[in-house]
Amino acid sequence: TINNYVRFFSDAYYTNILGRTLRVAVICTAICLLLGFPLAYVLARLQSGWKNWLIMLVVLPLFVGNAVRAAGWMALLGSKGVINSSLLALGLISTPIEIMYTEGAVIIGIIAVNLSFMVLTLQSVIEGIDREVEEAAFSLGANPAAMFRRVLWPLALPGTLAGTMLTFILAMNAYATPVLLGGPRFMMMGPLVYNQFVQQTNWPFGAAISFVLMTATIVLTATANLLVQHRYRR
Repeated sequence: TINNYVRFFSDAYYTNILGRTLRVAVICTAICLLLGFPLAYVLARLQSGWKNWLIMLVVLPLFVGNAVRAAGWMALLGSKGVINSSLLALGLISTPIEIMYTEGAVIIGIIAVNLSFMVLTLQSVIEGIDREVEEAAFSLGANPAAMFRRVLWPLALPGTLAGTMLTFILAMNAYATPVLLGGPRFMMMGPLVYNQFVQQTNWPFGAAISFVLMTATIVLTATANLLVQHRYRR
């Protein structure tokens, strides 16, 4: 009923969770794009036999289940994990750094998964761009930055949008990573929906939260798509 939506938007606890989810999704998507584009370009232009092996390394995180992957990050980021143990042994810190159950840990965990989707999407698009177009830009006096800005980026923009939308949707709906790396103190929309359905058995409110999450995801991705289409019409 409408009362469930009123309850959601009138309670700062739930709206803060929505805002936190949006913030994490945007940060993860932006970092995946910044890291993924150069890597995808290298893979797309690579001609050696190492290409298939590098692609396998990119895809490898997808072969591991969410829970197993998160457990690995817990062993790495925990107070007695590899990072803190190494820093303590080197004398760089006197007490363990709190990395687990923070926003940073969740962002790292989500990026580790979504980066593969971004790279694979961009790689297929960049491979479809004729390399002679880039060489023509260089022959006309363009430097690498100008070539990227005026040639490569506009041609790769549709694929960039596809990869961005995919990683954003996955980040918005993440469940296992926020639960295991964020803990109960760092609630996001996915775990909140699960909490309402399974733990609170409040199905009507859980359905309302699910609809809010779905609507926010669709509206934001559709808006991004329209902006890119408008850019192309110009």
